[in-house]
Amino acid sequence: MNRTAAGPAPPLLPGTEPAPGYEVLAHLTRTGWLDVHDAWSAERNCRCVLKMLRPDRRGERRLGERLLREGRWLRDFTHPHLVRAYDVLDRPEPLVVLETLTGETLSHLLHRLRRRPAAADVALLGVQLCSAVHYLHGRGLLHLDLKPSNVVVERGHATVLDLSVARAPGPAPAGLGTRGYLSPEQARGGPLSAAADVWGIGVTLFEFACGHRPFDQGGGHGSGGEPYDGSGTGGGGEWFPQPKRGAPPVASLRRLPHPLAAAVDGCLQADPAARPHMAELAAALAGVLPVPPRRT
Repeated sequence: MNRTAAGPAPPLLPGTEPAPGYEVLAHLTRTGWLDVHDAWSAERNCRCVLKMLRPDRRGERRLGERLLREGRWLRDFTHPHLVRAYDVLDRPEPLVVLETLTGETLSHLLHRLRRRPAAADVALLGVQLCSAVHYLHGRGLLHLDLKPSNVVVERGHATVLDLSVARAPGPAPAGLGTRGYLSPEQARGGPLSAAADVWGIGVTLFEFACGHRPFDQGGGHGSGGEPYDGSGTGGGGEWFPQPKRGAPPVASLRRLPHPLAAAVDGCLQADPAARPHMAELAAALAGVLPVPPRRT
């Protein structure tokens, strides 16, 4: 690894070309294993986003494969509420080129909201999340990391990010996903189904509607930390504080139309079999809207 006594190497400087045709404009963020850069694509004559391994994590084959897998999915998938990948490069280093989104993440939006969102805004967000996740399920994938920091919103249009922990339904290790957003079955490990993503939609809508996560007990909101991808250390039941029961009723925290509150509460049932199917959830949320959503 490329670690020094002072810590990992800094991110790429503006003007650097990590691959032919791409120039770094600025560093956006650093995670436990990735650097994300604002960049310029000469071929497309537009700005884009580059996801690449941190300098100190390069050479870790598992992480490179994880990044490339996500990039290939996003390059091949086409949905108005999923971020698009323009390009996926494995040389000289694994690199994924994503479209630039001009909105802001739902987590950032929550930090600056001065009042709680209208019921129609909560329902519309839910309809759009259902649409994106239903599309993924049709392609044999569970997202498994739905949370406000993985949703970008611009003028009411939501875009889902990050398929880094996505996988097919079936057995999974304990703790897969992000602390504070895991369904009980993700926390304990075992077979995962579409119901895990129904929980993810519910916990995201709960936080958007009420201002905090279901088990923060009135505390703040946030990303919940780095997601655990199921390999190495970091998972386990301690990643979820209340794995044996559902969330408090939305109505105990704020007033919402009964069908909307019931839909969110239904998503957050501890028993996966008790949660609504995706089509049922989408229909319930759409029924709250004053005008039916346009087909996308």
